[in-house]
Amino acid sequence: MERIPITRDGYDRLKKELEHLQQVERPQNIKAIEEARAHGDLSENAEFEAAKDRQGFIEGRIGELGYKLANADIIDPDTLPRDYVVFGCTVLLENIDNEENVKYQLVGSDESCVEEGRISVSSPLGRAIVGKKPGDEIKLQTPGGKRFYELVEIL
Repeated sequence: MERIPITRDGYDRLKKELEHLQQVERPQNIKAIEEARAHGDLSENAEFEAAKDRQGFIEGRIGELGYKLANADIIDPDTLPRDYVVFGCTVLLENIDNEENVKYQLVGSDESCVEEGRISVSSPLGRAIVGKKPGDEIKLQTPGGKRFYELVEIL
């Protein structure tokens, strides 16, 4: 089985989502199916079809989350080396073109959120900075053209 790297916060968020799906969403959807069935003919019952579709989504997501949690490899960023970039590190980058600084934490794809400063280690920028050391230049090809960053610090 493959191990899925994840931070403790990311693991806790996935676990909370799983519990919500199992304890709230699934029971609500079961009620919706029962109510739609009570309306009679199921062959032309749009409410029933929508509730069954929702049930499929919920069950699929529950299975996906269960797999990811069972195979999670929780990584504590505080125990990581600070001399080069690895999963879980928080980095300070300087955009060489406009001298703007950005701070990102490298996380798994399930916990990435650019607005909150978390990028996936498998994203183009994430892949480009893994293994880099402070002072290294990072060249990145984006749809908008090439971008150049300097790794200022590993926080």
